[in-house]
Amino acid sequence: MWWPPWLAACLAWGCVAALCGSRGLCPAPNASRPQPGQCPRRRGAADLCAWALSSDSLLGTACPAPAVCACPAPRLLLDPFPVDVIQENYVRNVRNCIFSIVYPTPFKSRVRLVAVSKEVIENILDLDISVKGTSDFLEFVSGGKVILGSVPLAHRYGGHQFGTWAGQLGDGRVHLVGVYTNRHGERWELQLKGSGKTPYSRNGDGRAVLRSSVREFLCSEAMHYLGIPTSRAASLVVSDDDVWRDQFYNGNIKKERGAIVLRLAKSWFRIGSLEILALSGELDLQRRLLDFIIQEHFPSIAMNDSNRYLEFFSTVVSETANLIALWMSVGFAHGVCNTDNFSLLSITIDYGPFGFMESYDPNFVPNTSDDERRYKIGNQANVGLFNLSKLLQALKPLLDPRQKHLASQILEGYGERYYSRFTELFKAKLGLLGENENDNYLIAFLLKIMEDTKADFTMTFRELSEITEDQLRELHIPEEFWTLQDLSEHKLFSEWVTMYLLRLKRNKGDSDSKRRTRMTTVNPRYILRNWMAESAVQKSNLNDFSEVRLLEQVLQHPFQRQEAAERAGYSLRPPAWAKDLKVSCSS
Repeated sequence: MWWPPWLAACLAWGCVAALCGSRGLCPAPNASRPQPGQCPRRRGAADLCAWALSSDSLLGTACPAPAVCACPAPRLLLDPFPVDVIQENYVRNVRNCIFSIVYPTPFKSRVRLVAVSKEVIENILDLDISVKGTSDFLEFVSGGKVILGSVPLAHRYGGHQFGTWAGQLGDGRVHLVGVYTNRHGERWELQLKGSGKTPYSRNGDGRAVLRSSVREFLCSEAMHYLGIPTSRAASLVVSDDDVWRDQFYNGNIKKERGAIVLRLAKSWFRIGSLEILALSGELDLQRRLLDFIIQEHFPSIAMNDSNRYLEFFSTVVSETANLIALWMSVGFAHGVCNTDNFSLLSITIDYGPFGFMESYDPNFVPNTSDDERRYKIGNQANVGLFNLSKLLQALKPLLDPRQKHLASQILEGYGERYYSRFTELFKAKLGLLGENENDNYLIAFLLKIMEDTKADFTMTFRELSEITEDQLRELHIPEEFWTLQDLSEHKLFSEWVTMYLLRLKRNKGDSDSKRRTRMTTVNPRYILRNWMAESAVQKSNLNDFSEVRLLEQVLQHPFQRQEAAERAGYSLRPPAWAKDLKVSCSS
């Protein structure tokens, strides 16, 4: 494999000191500092110079020995991925590589730390929370400096956007600043979002604004605590740099503030990562990338199995069905389910114009620019099938005729897998145990009443978790159960309650107390409602970050009643000003 001489010289001794010069955050390696790619030797580092990132696994250099700590045992090394041979950072069509090496662009103005996730900092990144107060940390998370051992990368990928092939897309405002293997042996890829232009920026400025960054920071963490597979957010910073955005694509351009989120995922590869290689005819590189993904992230698949690509596809189909069913169980609409936003690891990534459905409406569309309502919440399962069909199309050049036939059969089973998981989740939301042939009807009946009455999705299930069977039987609904009071106005509600109570009697070994306890563990009391995020954004624009931090704390415990959340009205009817609030489009 040929490497540009400037990169080969650097990788030959395993660090980026020669590359980054004054950009480097810490001094040269010493005996007390973990070397690039190694696991940390202790927990809770309060100094970033006692901490190391690596780009080794992405650029093909060796894994650390397992004796360092909990790192995985060495495995067969893949050939290194070729990187973009052009060093200059300008927008262009890139070929024959997975990544371009490109550095973040620091802000010109003062940077403020808005919020951090203590759980991510301490339990994933092995840092002490006190590190957030250091200048090194602020410089790192704002793109001002890089950690010794990492080579900042921008990923090349393509995608189908709103059903149409859009060609090369890629990380247009994202820099992958390193890979970290923590004390648990978990491998995490760290990205800065909003950190400047890359060769994939197209017509963009490489920045993200505070408004959208607050939403991504809060939602990625909220989804984790709801039990939904997701990327994570470690920190959020804001600058005073001017960034101009047409928020609703209506010609009303406004000045906003630039912000950066440090976000993490086990992998950022997505369906579009494979699509662009297949459609560009770069099949050898596609095969190598696919083998890397399987080796790193699908340990149950043997690398010497001739059917490994088929097994990979089967797993992705199953896990994508599971992910979308989980989205539906909490009323989450992603907003832009393009193939470049669908993870190959079936986690939720790329939070843009998302929204949690408030009043139940299968036609709910959070993205106001989605005029055709392609990505409405009720169509997410169908979109998942479309995206998986595009993944199969990308894989077909690597499959033989028998495998192509089997892969088509696997895809045909997606719908059954999705509806099975959807039913399982909604039965749990209603506290139903065992099997009954009328369960699907009971679920559908309730959803229809909710649609007719515009009942709040989240609080319907939460209040059913808290109300007693006796109160339901008598239709004696206390005032605090405001959503159930809305439902009770429907002429068929009493009929549904009768069916529901009869079904609960068929729960073997159950009691009303057990049912309510069980249901409150799967039905959240708090979600990131659009008005809550907007309130936090408005305060943040005035450098008051208190609500961002309050929400981050509240959403860590979505199933538990919290005094601070109740005082803030997070479980009450939305305020009047939020009635016609739109979800942002541009970010």
